[in-house]
Amino acid sequence: MHESDDTRRTRRRFLQAAAAAGVIGVAGCNTPGEGGGTDTETETGGGSAGDGDPEQIGSGRSPFGDREVGGVTMEEMPDLEGELTVYSGRGEALVGELLEFIEDQYPDLTIRPRYNTAAELVSQIETEGQNSPADAFYSVNAGALGTLANRGRTQSLPEEVLEFVPESFRDPDGEWVGTSGRARSVPFNTNAFSASDIPQDIMAFPDTGAFEGEVGWTPTYSSFQAFITAMRILEGEEATREWLNGMQDLGTSTYSDEFQVSRAVADGEIFVGLANHYYIQRVLARRPNAPISTAFTRNDAGAIFNVAGACVLDTASDSTLASNFVRHLLSAEAQDYFARSTFEYPLIPEVEPIGRLPPIDELNPPEDLDLSQLADLEATISLLRETGVL
Repeated sequence: MHESDDTRRTRRRFLQAAAAAGVIGVAGCNTPGEGGGTDTETETGGGSAGDGDPEQIGSGRSPFGDREVGGVTMEEMPDLEGELTVYSGRGEALVGELLEFIEDQYPDLTIRPRYNTAAELVSQIETEGQNSPADAFYSVNAGALGTLANRGRTQSLPEEVLEFVPESFRDPDGEWVGTSGRARSVPFNTNAFSASDIPQDIMAFPDTGAFEGEVGWTPTYSSFQAFITAMRILEGEEATREWLNGMQDLGTSTYSDEFQVSRAVADGEIFVGLANHYYIQRVLARRPNAPISTAFTRNDAGAIFNVAGACVLDTASDSTLASNFVRHLLSAEAQDYFARSTFEYPLIPEVEPIGRLPPIDELNPPEDLDLSQLADLEATISLLRETGVL
């Protein structure tokens, strides 16, 4: 691959940012560094990263030190040449820098990203039909990818692209592939509880007397709603209704987003929360000695592991270019970028997550849960309203 002056400048900017953050990736490759960290949840339209909170926006710069990463580098992947329109349900503040980095690697590549929420982009793709200019769709969640796949708007990805990630993080029919992941978790205040005090069964929370008045949740937040959707699927409507009523009887406090929940736990305002794993790491990134840690439930809705991912659309003008773009999102550089910029779980085995987190293979998400089902929020919203949670 020929390295242009622009490429060297972009690469230098990544490396300078990485050095400033105290992180240097070593994989026999040039690794992108910090910058552009944003709140992942914003991309679903359910978060508050746009609230200008300086502790949240851009807080993903890693304080956790140097490390080495493996995986396939972009230089080892097929060159990208041509024009590519990417509909991105991931925020520009995060993905924009990565897309620019990929574009700068190739003198004959032009990437035209269009940013919006994943749900609105799915609607736009359907409205545009076969006249859509979109070649690839990059989603914050598997549900939006599954919706397009179920409606016949995607093309199967090559096996060599799918094989970058374990089977559980890609569509069984090969229509989309996960690119990074987030785990549901339980942030808890270490001055109040130890890890052994946290039930490993999410359904046991309403019956845990020590939690009375000490739990926080986020009913308007998209990840919380996906969690309740998973509970409906796994436990049934009646058990989910009882759980919601029980949590309200427990005096659970409502917050606007899961970073606020995690910060409240660290501050001792509450002692337990329900949140995606990366919010705890973001608190610790700014306050390494904060009394907060992460617990995980096992094999239930409280332990779901959702992915951001990408697919090639049926309207792609060059399917090979589009699938090779998706392949680049699974490169060592891109995977390390997500680990460091948002504390998401990388999905290729050669890149470990950053922070005080267990390896991905030590998590216990529920088996036989099709992540595409989590897009079905209508019944969940009705249940939340019926129980007075919303």
